[in-house]
Order: sequence, then C-alpha cells, then structure tokens
Amino acid sequence: MGQVIDQVTMQVVRYALEQIADEMGYTLVRTSRSTIIKEVMDITCAIFDNQGRTIAQAHHAPMLLTGFEITMAELIKRFPPGTLQEGDVVISNDPYLGGQHIMDIQTMAPVFYEGNLVGYVGAIAHQADMGGAAPGGVAGGLTEIYQEGLRLPMVKLYKNFQENSEVFDIIANNIRVPDKTLGDIRAQAACNFVGVRRLQEVFAKFGLEVIQQATNMLLDYSEKRMRESIRSLPDGTYFGEDFLDDDGITDDAIPIRVTVSKHDDVIDVSFEGTSRQVQGNINCPFATSTAAVYYTIIGVIDPHIPPNSGCYRPVNITAELGTLVNPVLPAGVAARTNTSQKILEAMLKALSIAVPDRVMAGSHAQMSTFAFSGNDPRHGGRRFVYTEVQGGGAGARPGKDAREAQDSHLARFMNSPIEAVELEYPVLAERYELINDSGGAGKYRGSMGLRKDVRMLVDNVSFARYGDRQKFAPHGLFGGLPGSKGIFFLNPDTPEETHLKSKAFSKLKLNDVVSARLPGGGGYGNPKERDPELIKQDVLNGKVSLAMAKEIYGWQPEN
Repeated sequence: MGQVIDQVTMQVVRYALEQIADEMGYTLVRTSRSTIIKEVMDITCAIFDNQGRTIAQAHHAPMLLTGFEITMAELIKRFPPGTLQEGDVVISNDPYLGGQHIMDIQTMAPVFYEGNLVGYVGAIAHQADMGGAAPGGVAGGLTEIYQEGLRLPMVKLYKNFQENSEVFDIIANNIRVPDKTLGDIRAQAACNFVGVRRLQEVFAKFGLEVIQQATNMLLDYSEKRMRESIRSLPDGTYFGEDFLDDDGITDDAIPIRVTVSKHDDVIDVSFEGTSRQVQGNINCPFATSTAAVYYTIIGVIDPHIPPNSGCYRPVNITAELGTLVNPVLPAGVAARTNTSQKILEAMLKALSIAVPDRVMAGSHAQMSTFAFSGNDPRHGGRRFVYTEVQGGGAGARPGKDAREAQDSHLARFMNSPIEAVELEYPVLAERYELINDSGGAGKYRGSMGLRKDVRMLVDNVSFARYGDRQKFAPHGLFGGLPGSKGIFFLNPDTPEETHLKSKAFSKLKLNDVVSARLPGGGGYGNPKERDPELIKQDVLNGKVSLAMAKEIYGWQPEN
C-alpha cells in the first residue's frame, strides 16, 4: 500500500506550490519591458495538475485566474497527452478560449517528471500593444473583436526551449512596439521555465505519489471549507443589479442582474435579466464573468480559503450564450473590466441582503484605462505606447471607513509611479491627488476619488480610452450616501476645456492635458450616526469640506 500523507504535509506542499507561482510572477515583473507589467503588475501566474485543475495561484490579480479553468480545458483538448514535450510553451489570447481580452497574453508550459506529464504552469500578462485599430488596444466603442488586435489561437510559442520564429514573426508583423511586446512575451516564457524547473524540484523532493495525494487533498480541503462556509449563510434567493453607463456606441444604460440562490452547501448564480451582448466592446467573456462571481463569494464567506479548483465546485453559474456576460463572436470585449466590476457590485448587493455585516458599500467599480501613443523625439522618434490604468474610491466597510487610494476589486494593480512614467514616455503628470468631498457620507465614509492630469509633451498623440461610472454613482449601503461620479476632461480650467466621452479614440496635440476624475466610494450607514471626532479629522485633513460636514453630517465646529 502506498504512503498516506497527513494535513501538515498537504499544507507544506500547498505553500511550496504557491511560492512557485509567486516566484514566476516576480520573475515576469523583473524581466519585462513595459510599465503596465513592471510597475502596474497587470499579471498573474498559476500551477495546475496534469488534469488542468488549478492547485495554486500567485498573489496577484484575481480577475485573471479563473479564466485558466476554461483555458486549461481547451489546452488539453487541443494538445492531448503526447503532443506536448519538455521545453514547449503554448501561447493564446483568445477571449473565446478562456482568455480575458486580446491584450492579456496567456502562456502555458507542461511539466514532466521522470518522463511523466505531472502538471502545467501558466502566466497571464497585459501587453502594451497587440495591434488592432487603436494603439494599446484599450479603445472603447469598437464594434468587433477583429478591430481589437491580433487574436492568437493556441499555438506553440517555444518548442524544445527554442523560440518558434514563425509565431514571433507573425506577432512582430502586427504590432506597433515589437521591442517592448516581444520582450514582455519572452519574459512570460522565462517565468514559465522558472515555474517548470521549480515544480520539478518539488516533485524530486517529495515524490510523485506524495504530491498527487497532497494536491487531491488540497482540492478537497478547499471544497470542504467552501461548503461549510456556504452552510453558514441563510437559505434563500437574493437579487442584485447594477448598470454600465453605455457601450460606447449608444447612450443606453446596460443592465447586469444576478440572482443568488443558496440552499444547504450550494450556491447557484443566474444572470437571467442581464442585457444581451451589445455593439460596443464592453462585452465580458465568460471566463471573466465567472472570476467576478467566484471572487465575490469567496471574499464574502471565507477569504482565507486556498483559491483553487476545489473551491469552485459548490458554485454553479448560469449565463445564456449571447448575453453581455457570455458573448459570442464577433462581440468586442476589450473593455470587459468595467462589466466584470458591475457583476461584482451586483453580487455584493445581493449578498448584502443575506449577510449585511460582511459586505461593503459600492466601490468605483470601473477601470479607466488609457493608451497614449506617438513618436518620442528623445529616443530618435521611436514609437511609444503608454498604458495607464486608473482606479477610484472604495466602498465603506461594516465598522470601518474605506481605505483611500486603493485599486479596484478583482485587479489589485499597483500604482504607476509618476517618475517611472515620465522617464520612459514624453508626458508630464501635473496633478495626482484625492478629490475633496468625493467619498460617500455615512456612519462609515467611502474613500475619495482620484484626479490625475497628464500633459502631452509631443504632438499628434493617439488617445484610446474606456471608463465608466460617469452616470451611475457608486451606491451607499444601509443609509450611506453614494460616492461621486467620474468624468474626463481635456484641457481643464482653460477656455478650451472639453468634456470627453468615457469610451472613445481621439487625437491629442502638443501641450494638451487629459484630466481623469475617478469616482469616490459609497458610504455605509446613516451619516448622522458618524463619530463627531471622525468628522472633525476629515475636515482638518481636507477630505470633507466644512460645508458638507454641516449639511450632510449636521456637524458644528467647536468654538
């Protein structure tokens, strides 16, 4: 009879695998070329068993992880056992094969130990450019995925540790900044090879039988904890909804509706009533939609569950094909992050009915993403593509104010340091600050929105963008007030000041200034119940004006 391991061994193996995923991520960040990876860290990495089940994830962007469940199933279908060899790396960015959007390149590599296929490693990273109609690939308002960039099926990027030059040539021939993008893709492959080597070392240390037992136990452990946590929720059916401002083509609001049904140790989530897929590219691939659902449920019921395929088992998700959250070709999906954020908000609204003490108020729930592109005279007129991702205010929490200047749910990206951006691109950041009075009032206050003003230091710059939450403010909970809405301006505080569409593609001139004002977070609880000392501190720190303190909170300063 084979060796039987205990829970301690399982946890040791678990943390070894998580460390491998993290090391892969840090390798990718340290060896990449673009600020969107090396500064913002729009990446993640994961480890899979030989069935393609997720067994460990890096501590990076949760939004990017769950799609691997679909991706790995497609990988195994397209590359059955015997068709992948040591040193192979497969590349894909197809949102209809478990991908996110075209800018997110996925790379996967098989792991062999003593001649047997024992697992896979994978990485995702947002690329600076993948071709298409708009530099940077983030333009709102595009109507087909074919406009968004080069869509790669699952093909071998590396064979026997050697580059597949034909695939590299195809990519280079379709993108604007091949030195950056190909450098980043090579960094992804390097992190895959690091993951392969480290995983082989773990198998060599513990043995094949122990690792397989440990990973099966780990999946079952996550499932067990998930079911136990679900049982703690009251049985019932709960409804939540949210709206996107528009799709970038029409001005119509786009509804997202979720029905969460909980019975015993199972949760069923239905998107019945959600909009059909739309013309604009806010459609959300099913991989991203499921990520938003899983993230919300895990975060609310037990955020410390090891996130792997096991914890997904008790959750069933139903989304009709051809809807906003499960689109079909040729729907554009570049701006799907704004939709996934609304899925999360709708889920939180539904769960706030069941467990009000575990749910926060509405956050900014959008990802204002800009791509600036032109020619930089400082570097011999070389083409640049500068991608900027902006967050906003977070929602207040039960018993606590929201944290200021946090990134969104799902993404958890890092800030783009002004110094790093100005060193690399011909732009000048003139303002980067919190916006007074933008956080939703409440017993606990929502966090403030952000403002960032960027001046162009060269002429003829393309400006692709998508944003949201400029018509529907982040909601408050249980008497808390909404946070502020967002807005984009061109050349603010000048006679040429112009209100910009949130989803569009346009041109900028020398010395044009783009000003992004991002939404604040919603408040939690009745503002009249707020601690007067907290109000005083908000006024003294410039977070809340004296006028707002008097009007909303009924606060009077001491004589």
